Amino acid sequence: MEKQIGFIGAGNIAKTIINGLTANFQEINKNIYITNRSKGKGESLRNKFQVNLCHTNIELVKNCDIIFLCVKPDVSKLVLREIKDHVRDDQLIISVIAGVTIDDIMKYFEQPKKVIRTMPNIPVVVREGMIALSGSNEVSDDDLNLAIDLLSSIGRVDVIEEKMMDVVTGISGCSPAFLSIFVEALADGAVLQGMPRDKAYQYIAQTLVGTGKMILEEEIHPAEIKDTVSSPGGITIAGVYALEKRGFRSTVMEVMEACDEKLKALRR
Repeated sequence: MEKQIGFIGAGNIAKTIINGLTANFQEINKNIYITNRSKGKGESLRNKFQVNLCHTNIELVKNCDIIFLCVKPDVSKLVLREIKDHVRDDQLIISVIAGVTIDDIMKYFEQPKKVIRTMPNIPVVVREGMIALSGSNEVSDDDLNLAIDLLSSIGRVDVIEEKMMDVVTGISGCSPAFLSIFVEALADGAVLQGMPRDKAYQYIAQTLVGTGKMILEEEIHPAEIKDTVSSPGGITIAGVYALEKRGFRSTVMEVMEACDEKLKALRR
C-alpha cells in the first residue's frame, strides 16, 4: 500500500479502521496520518499504532492521497469549511459521517471531487461489520476497488446506490440493537427453563454466527433454514406458530418503518 491515508477524527470508527488496516497491510502505519480536536486522544492513537499525528487538518490534507472523514455530523461543517480550498481533484474523500450525503459534501467545493460515502455498523469492531459504500460520479472503478480493499479489513463491503443508504441505516446500522434484544429475550427464556445466563448467551450467539454463515457463505435462503429445522408436529414449528400468532414479522417490519420515519424527521 503506497497511498498516504489520512483520518480526520480519531474516535472509535477511525481507531477501528486503522486497527484493521494495520492488521492486514504490512507497515501501513507509516502511511497513516491522523488529526483530532482532542490532543490527548490523537496522541493515544499515534502511540498505539505508531502512525503520524498532524497538527492541523490542512496539514493532513496536504500529505494524503485518501482522506477519511471520521467526525460527528455537527463537526463536519467546520471541517469541510476548513479543508475545502486545499483538497485536490486527484484526492479521494471517504466519508464515515452518519446522515451526510455526497451532495452535502460536494456543496463545499467549487469543483466536483471524488467522494465516497460509507455506512459501517458496530460489528466492525470485531472485523465482522457490514459496510455500505456509494461513490460520486467522479469516483472511478479503481477508486471504488481501493476503498473496498481498505474497508474489507473490517468487514464485508457492498457497493450500493446512495438512495438505499437510509434502508441500510435500519437493517445494518440499527439492527445490532434489535438482534441483541432478541438474543436477550431468548436468554431470558433459557434462564426460565433453568440454564445459566452466560451459557445461554454462548449458545445463542454462536447460533447467530452459524446461521449468518449459512445464509452468506452457503447461500441458503432463510426460509429454507426455517423449513429444514421445522419438523412436522415438532418443537420448532410450535415456536414458529407462537411467533406468527403474535405478529412477529409485522412487528419487525414496523420497527424498520419507525427507523425510516425517524431518519426522515431528523433530516427535516
